[in-house]
Amino acid sequence: VDFEDVDGVARIRDMLIVETRIRDAIAHGYIVDRSGERIDIMNERGINVLGDIIESSLYSPNIQYYGALHNTAHIVLGRQADPHGKYDLPPGVLEHFETATRDPSFFRLHKYMDNIFKEHKDSLPPYTQEELTFVGVSVENLSVSGELETYFEDFEYSLLNAVDDTEQVEDVDISTYVPRLNHKEFSYNIDINNNNGGEVLATVRIFAWPQHDNNGIEYSFDEGRWHAIELDKFWTKLTPGTNHIVRKSSESSVTVPDVPSFQTLFDKTKEALGGGDSGLENYVSATGIPNRFLLPKGNEQGLDFDLVVAVTDGRADAAVDGLHENTEFNHYGSHGKYPDNRPHGYPLDRKVPDERVFEDLPNFGHIHVKVFNHGEHIHH
Repeated sequence: VDFEDVDGVARIRDMLIVETRIRDAIAHGYIVDRSGERIDIMNERGINVLGDIIESSLYSPNIQYYGALHNTAHIVLGRQADPHGKYDLPPGVLEHFETATRDPSFFRLHKYMDNIFKEHKDSLPPYTQEELTFVGVSVENLSVSGELETYFEDFEYSLLNAVDDTEQVEDVDISTYVPRLNHKEFSYNIDINNNNGGEVLATVRIFAWPQHDNNGIEYSFDEGRWHAIELDKFWTKLTPGTNHIVRKSSESSVTVPDVPSFQTLFDKTKEALGGGDSGLENYVSATGIPNRFLLPKGNEQGLDFDLVVAVTDGRADAAVDGLHENTEFNHYGSHGKYPDNRPHGYPLDRKVPDERVFEDLPNFGHIHVKVFNHGEHIHH
């Protein structure tokens, strides 16, 4: 595909140069800041600096040299319909956070960005068994209660604010229905044995990845882990002996409720002003995927997935206190602090040349599951 330069934004040639500079930094293992000093990225924190220059953010150590590949790409793609302003078109959907995912090219762009980060992650040494082992802790059993099943349901959108009116005309409720993917409730059952002499803090990390690619070829462990989705992450205290943990899908720390409509906010505010409970604390976190999107769609026969649980040392992982009492904001953090000392996706974020390292870990477990979609459509 040939892309046009966008007047006042960027030339495609310049973006290719910026990409080359970023890939060179990954290959060399360091980033050069404004003063010419080298910043080592061959460590678990290196991806943070890499993200700063790819985005780029105000934290970029050298925005003049590394540019803003990701943000600029959004604008360039969004304006390809009118790159020179000939038709004076408004900004494209890719230029707005609220609408960006409605353009299919959004996902192709982000896969392209992901591959740059993967290039960096693959350059780091694999985790050793000693680094991954949580001494004295083992996963004894893992199962799922309830079928992993998705379905479509009609969701009612209010269009009242989209229609012009006057004070002389009484408001009339106007709405439309849109089918949306959802899933039936399920829960994880995990038996964890703590052979240490006392109570320990543990981080429970739950992932899933498809067993086969789109050609039906089975993924190796290393291929599968890069396609893994994080389903949940939470901290818990393990008493000596066997600990039976039941974790509901609705409790996932990486998801959030649907964004409330304006009418919902209005009604809840009135209720709070009248002395009632607004219930708006459920919507404090705006980061994370909607809970209804926790599972992939699946199919009639059942889409094969590997469900993975890794239990790691919570004391070493925790960046803030009290995480076993509060699992909110685990996806992007709170008050400028990411609660996990480990990188996103740990322990699946680095290449795995020998899957036996994981298979032999006592604090790691995985089972085969199927995600179904029987074509059910619920109409309200």
